[in-house]
Amino acid sequence: MAQIPAGRVLRGDQRGAERREIEVDAFEIAVYPVTEEQMAEILGVPAHNPRRPAVQVSWLRAVRFCNALSEWEGLDPVYSYDGEIVDWDTESEGIRLPTEDEWEYACRAGSTGSTYGPIAEIAWTAGDGLPGPVEVGGRLPNLHGLFDILGNVSEWCWDLFDPDTGDTRVFRGGGWSDARAVVRATARRGASPRAVFDDVGLRVARGPLTRAR
Repeated sequence: MAQIPAGRVLRGDQRGAERREIEVDAFEIAVYPVTEEQMAEILGVPAHNPRRPAVQVSWLRAVRFCNALSEWEGLDPVYSYDGEIVDWDTESEGIRLPTEDEWEYACRAGSTGSTYGPIAEIAWTAGDGLPGPVEVGGRLPNLHGLFDILGNVSEWCWDLFDPDTGDTRVFRGGGWSDARAVVRATARRGASPRAVFDDVGLRVARGPLTRAR
């Protein structure tokens, strides 16, 4: 896990020009996306390519993985369930998904541009002609030391994509099947919390959320 200090950043959305300043409390976020090996160790599923990011993971399974990892680490679980309704204990010190604000703040790592370096050097995209995700850590990290936060796989966040349009959840960053022009800190899409994709995984975070949302 990397320690991310509190701070501010202009958050964007590549679908439009509007940007707004966000303020983020200090938190921790994983240096790499969750790998198949980690998923296998915690949930007991097969790991065909241990160092590749875990994909075909729904948002609902992602939050259950976070709870299982919290218990593995001896921490109180962050999430509670009522069927598919998920609540978050924002004061918990357990493992969780990052919020959108946290994700973009951590991704930018002080950069004001749409990427934190030349995209061909920092991210795996469709421009590399890949058949699927590749092992984590193969391209340059950002200034927080985070690898693959752009490209390789998009990453689920906690937030609703649009609170006015149902339970669709957000994933950020772009993946191996996306064009280089799409893989950006502003890349923002959403899907059903039950949906799975071969280019969407997760990255875990930790730390209570003290700022009102």
